[in-house]
Amino acid sequence: MDTQPETTASSFVYNRIPTKVSRKDFNRYIEPHLHRPKKGPKPKLSLDKIFNYILYVLHTGIQWEQLKTNRQELHYTNVYKWHNRWSKEGSYQALFEASVIHLHHTDQLDTSVLHGDGSNTVVKKGGKALATPAINTKKATKSSPSWKTTALFSDRF
Repeated sequence: MDTQPETTASSFVYNRIPTKVSRKDFNRYIEPHLHRPKKGPKPKLSLDKIFNYILYVLHTGIQWEQLKTNRQELHYTNVYKWHNRWSKEGSYQALFEASVIHLHHTDQLDTSVLHGDGSNTVVKKGGKALATPAINTKKATKSSPSWKTTALFSDRF
C-alpha cells in the first residue's frame, strides 16, 4: 500500500541550489558579505569567478586537486585558500544569515518544514570505550557542530 499522496507535476516548485552565479547577482547579493584582506596583493581573477569555482567543487564533490580552471587561470590551491579564508572568517555564515533574513522580509521563507542535518552531531560520552578493538581510539575525538541553528532563528526577526 502506497502511503504517499498523489500529486501532479504542476503542484511542485523546485528551487535548485545554484551551481553558478552571474557577476551581477554576485555583486548584488554575495560580495557585500565576503571579507577581503586589507593587505597583500589583489587576486588575479575576479572574486565572482573564484566563488563559482568554489561552488563547482562543493556541488560536484570533487577533490580540490581535481579542479580544472579555464586556461589555467588560477591554481586550485588559490581557490581553496579563498574558500578556507571565507569559511574561517565567517563570510559564509554572514551570507547565509543575510539570505534567511531577506527571505523572511520578502515573505518567501517557509519555516513550516525544517530539515536538520545530523552529520555534525556530538558523540555521546563514553564513545571511545564502546569502540571495537579494530578502531584506533587514540585518534578518535568528539565532533562538534559547525554552528548552532538555534542561534540563527532566535531574536533575528
